[in-house]
Amino acid sequence: MAQNTVSMKHYQMYINGEFKDSESGNEIKVLNPSTGEEISTVPEATREEAREAVDAAYEAEKTWKKVPAAKRGAYLHAVADEIRKNKDHFAEMLQEEQGKIKSLAMTEILFSADYFDYMGSASRTYEGEILQSDNPNENILIAKQPIGVAAGILPWNFPFFLIARKMGPALVTGNTIVLKPSSDTPNLALEFAKTVKKVGIPKGVVNIISGRGSIVGDELTKNNKIGIISLTGATSSGIRVMNAAATHLAKVSLELGGKAPGIICSDADIDFAVQSIIDSRIDNNGQICNNCERLYVQEDIADEVIEKLSKKLSEVTVGDPMEHEDIGMGPLINQAALDKVSGLVDRAVEAGGKITAGGHILKIKNGFYFEPTVITNVKQDSEIVQNEVFGPVLPVLTFKTLDDAIEMANDTKYGLTSSIFTQNLDTAARAANELEAGKTYINRFNFEAMNGSHAGWKQSGIGGDDGKHGIEEFLNTHTIYLQGHPENAKG
Repeated sequence: MAQNTVSMKHYQMYINGEFKDSESGNEIKVLNPSTGEEISTVPEATREEAREAVDAAYEAEKTWKKVPAAKRGAYLHAVADEIRKNKDHFAEMLQEEQGKIKSLAMTEILFSADYFDYMGSASRTYEGEILQSDNPNENILIAKQPIGVAAGILPWNFPFFLIARKMGPALVTGNTIVLKPSSDTPNLALEFAKTVKKVGIPKGVVNIISGRGSIVGDELTKNNKIGIISLTGATSSGIRVMNAAATHLAKVSLELGGKAPGIICSDADIDFAVQSIIDSRIDNNGQICNNCERLYVQEDIADEVIEKLSKKLSEVTVGDPMEHEDIGMGPLINQAALDKVSGLVDRAVEAGGKITAGGHILKIKNGFYFEPTVITNVKQDSEIVQNEVFGPVLPVLTFKTLDDAIEMANDTKYGLTSSIFTQNLDTAARAANELEAGKTYINRFNFEAMNGSHAGWKQSGIGGDDGKHGIEEFLNTHTIYLQGHPENAKG
């Protein structure tokens, strides 16, 4: 059993190949959400230091884009190897600053390594086109070239994987990058900078700075040397980024909030569906935008599904993941998140909602814990059904027909993911065609593949990640008309 020992640490920023503190002397305190205790400090960068990181990336890109793609990919493979060598260290850091259970923390670390390898291999597969010309002795070439400097703004719920998701495609396509981790979870990103340096990625190609969004984030989104801003975060954050990017017409790639609907039809394998929904809902302590945030159950099986959901969720063990390796769920990220989740549940109950499991804050140490919760008797237009909870809370509604289910599922401003459980091929096909979301999971737990496409509709985002489509986000299209002298054309 791991012991949770608190020792104060300090991490430095990584700018232009060097580790440094902020010249302002200001620092951000980082808390362990499982205990509420301060575990580290990191520099609070100034606007000038953010600008310094951008300038370094801008200069480095001039030579980095000329490095053969295969060699750029080799650096990413080296990063993947180093991550695997240090997987235990990284996983423990992830647990400490984010509150993940041990198995999920290790999964995130190893999946990130695999993701770097996948993107490294893309160095020989992303491609352009050759088109037929109307003119003699001419070729039309469409080349794919880097945009320039990327800004990667990271969330706190997957603070390590999102490094890979942004840095991998950016670097393999010849861009450089400035990464800004969340102030809730900056430790692992700054520690990862040691890996960047160790594998020899040239200085300035990767820069990692910590600081407030109002200062560092604002500079990254408004700096005219930034060519693309890749943000994973709340929809409200995406709106601010778009407004800032508009000042210099930077490209944006935004993976934003979600309110993913799940549908269980009466012909579904109920036990399998229930377990899949539970795993989806408590995964990462309920803090994943992909996973089922509202459930629609066909009327004739509703009582059975609600009873099984409530029983199984009530049996989920909650506690400090660093003290209990077999724990089912850990804490929310901070006090604000706990207050938000608790407030949404309380207001839903006041409006007539019925709690069938959970519903309360848990007093464990000084951490930020909330019980896995099922709430019924809620209305489609209610706050808890329409707004993202981002916690282990599942509102359950019923439906008569598939038409009803699809209509309610689509009745949202979000469109990131969706899921349906059915044994009927026609039902599955209709859902796949009619659900308004970037992804639909059919008889499956909500987790994406690195070679798929992760992109939201509506207010869940613009652009996307993963696979060849995610790589395309970091590329400009350059059309080249290669004209030889017409008189030299034969035929």
